[in-house]
Amino acid sequence: MAANADLLSTTEVNLRELAEDVVKRAMKSGATAAEAIVRDGTEFSTVVRMGEVETLKEAGSRGMGLRVFVGKRVASTYSSDFSEDGISHLVNGALALAKVTSEDPFVALPDPSELGLIAGDLQLYSDDVYSLPPEQRIDYARRAEKAALDFDTRLKNSDGGSFDASTGRKVLANSLGFAGEYRRSYCGLSAAPIAQSENGSMQRDYWYTVARRLGKLESPEAVGHKAAQRTLRRLGARKISSTRVPIVFEQTVAGSILGNIFEAASGDSIYRQSSFLVGKLGQKVAGENVSVVDDGTIPGGFGTSPFDGEGVPTRRTVVIEKGVLQSYLLNTYTARKLGLKTTGNAARGLAGNPGIGSGNFFLNPGTSTPKQIIADIKRGLFVTEFLGFGVNLVTGDFSRGASGIWIENGELTFPVEEITVAGNLKDMLNNISEIGSDLEFRGSVACPTLRIDGMTIAGE
Repeated sequence: MAANADLLSTTEVNLRELAEDVVKRAMKSGATAAEAIVRDGTEFSTVVRMGEVETLKEAGSRGMGLRVFVGKRVASTYSSDFSEDGISHLVNGALALAKVTSEDPFVALPDPSELGLIAGDLQLYSDDVYSLPPEQRIDYARRAEKAALDFDTRLKNSDGGSFDASTGRKVLANSLGFAGEYRRSYCGLSAAPIAQSENGSMQRDYWYTVARRLGKLESPEAVGHKAAQRTLRRLGARKISSTRVPIVFEQTVAGSILGNIFEAASGDSIYRQSSFLVGKLGQKVAGENVSVVDDGTIPGGFGTSPFDGEGVPTRRTVVIEKGVLQSYLLNTYTARKLGLKTTGNAARGLAGNPGIGSGNFFLNPGTSTPKQIIADIKRGLFVTEFLGFGVNLVTGDFSRGASGIWIENGELTFPVEEITVAGNLKDMLNNISEIGSDLEFRGSVACPTLRIDGMTIAGE
């Protein structure tokens, strides 16, 4: 490889050339297979607290990772040094490590027939995330916080308003002839006010908006007002006695439960026998109203990409269909361990072997609005926040600290705090009695509002 500035720079023209060249170097140096990933990007973030800039960050980054195979041995290295010496060190280091690692009969690149990418514009990138000058980006954060604090006199403090923007480019190449690349953009805006009641007790909540392009963000004022409303509804929170009543999980909280299902269905958990879904393919694991999909092809999705972390095209995979477990989510390694085919869910950073990542992972929505779901409940709890962690994927046992709002005769009445909600994911999947119509992606995992019966609330 020629060590000149044109080849070693990180311009849009040559990152792919660089990745392909590193793979060739590794092969010439003794690898039986190789895979290189190159990334570069920029990011901006600011936090404004009580009208003053508290943090401000603007940075660029770049990095390259190399994974090499020597027979059935594999190793990886990474570096941000794109010089001739840096690349030589990257290649030699990976090969040296591979020669001393243990053999694993399942390590390999995907079968050549599985490689490829989705053609066309997946709407992952927009220049407009940086269309505002830095002063206006800071003003977005300031406006969101101000809108929250001006909403009500009880909002006396703040954890700040924030604005973030980033762009990135990823190139993947391997020794089987695959080379692919794509760009992504992201921007986000949030506010987190603090309210104080007459007796001095304080509550905090937040709201946020995220998008691939600036024009799709909610306005700073809308974000601030929503954050204020969510915070004020927590004032006067009280404890309740332990009970068992229907529980409605707000969509932001329901997404956390769905994230547990993703982990349980991932190939890593399955082949390690550390999931309650082991051996359940083709069996009923949820109610007939439950269908869960992973789709990495949705235009503009936060989990969308033209190919996965191994160069396999992303796709739509039905994980649960009308309560029946149809598929696990797999990369090449876990698929081979299980005697199955990859589902295009490989995810990897610059270093290490691929793990399992989601595309756009979601539960199909129902037809009822959250208000209609709540209206049908005589006594129950509307959970708006989880605290801490307490999920055992092996057994399915679920126990999370929570706060929310008590439901009485179909109405939200008073805020509740210092409780724990408990159950078992196996039972919870079968006891989803209502699914909301409010599916909204604010990340790669999304879930509508859920009503789940049969869970226990531990309080006083």
